[in-house]
Amino acid sequence: MIKENAIDGWTVADLFCGIGGLAHGFVQEGFRVAAGVDVDDACKYPFEKNNNAVFVHRNVEQLTSSDLARIFGRSRRRILVGCAPCQPFSKYTAAQSEDRKWHLLRSFLRLVVQLQPEIVSMENVADLEKHVIFHDFVDALEEHGYNVTESVVDTWKYGVPQSRRRLVLLASRVGTIQLLPPTHSGSREKTVQSVIGHLEEIGAGEVSERDPLHRARSLTPLNLRRIRKTPEGGDWRDWPAALRLECHKKASGKRYEAIYGRMSWDRLAPTLTTHCCGIGNGRFGHPKQDRGISLREAALLQTFPRSYALYDPAEPISSKRISRHLGNAVPVRLGRIIARSIKRHIEEIDGRP
Repeated sequence: MIKENAIDGWTVADLFCGIGGLAHGFVQEGFRVAAGVDVDDACKYPFEKNNNAVFVHRNVEQLTSSDLARIFGRSRRRILVGCAPCQPFSKYTAAQSEDRKWHLLRSFLRLVVQLQPEIVSMENVADLEKHVIFHDFVDALEEHGYNVTESVVDTWKYGVPQSRRRLVLLASRVGTIQLLPPTHSGSREKTVQSVIGHLEEIGAGEVSERDPLHRARSLTPLNLRRIRKTPEGGDWRDWPAALRLECHKKASGKRYEAIYGRMSWDRLAPTLTTHCCGIGNGRFGHPKQDRGISLREAALLQTFPRSYALYDPAEPISSKRISRHLGNAVPVRLGRIIARSIKRHIEEIDGRP
């Protein structure tokens, strides 16, 4: 039960909620999350199980302000948060002038303008700020009475053990709102070893007897030879020529340094993606063991608590689905920092310590 404090009466709704990484940060800070909305119905079990909230299976483009008003119920102290799918704004698709998913950001704005919740937050890839659509988004919020701040943050400075840079927007109709200052310095940086080094050793294609999520994908004999030739922190450039892919022999292939790479124990993990458990998709090889990282390791690097239920135990585990869910998620720790920033703002406007 939430104790009586400055956040009593405030209700959170999460658009593009996924499995609930952002929402869970608010839960950890004592907020009431009413519901999450997402088009992927496979997110229903983990979102509802861990956040004591309703999952609404809906495309946000089809969500109306009346739908959202029903989610908030009688609450008149409303916080709307979300992370629209970021692929259209990443550096790999920056050359595209338009994408259907850009309409999701416009739908987010439409709902804000129509319902005018007191506080809004959006998290996305850092490159979003380079696009006109983002500046239109900010301008529209300001025109409707919001005080807006935006920050591109190195998430490791807030305790996320990845070299992940994200854009965090905070907007309030009841005062000036700011993201909290960094909580971690270089001396407190969380390394890969500090987060996953305690887990038992497993091989490629194996599953821990104690933890069904500590499972690693199988490797072909060729890829097993490749990872065995990859030193900690290394990549395909460390292989003999016979093991290299044809694309690596071309000038254009030299840009993809992280492909088939291993992480380093004493450094940050790379930004985790929806394919973060496959060694051919980035620097997702285990620092020492001859395999990609396991689902459990990915979850911990995304700062999900060990207790977070990521799958329905009544159904078979789908590694592909869970990997996708983890890669799409907002790290819980970043969600908590956003929630804590909003909590401080609420305490300030309520005049409470």
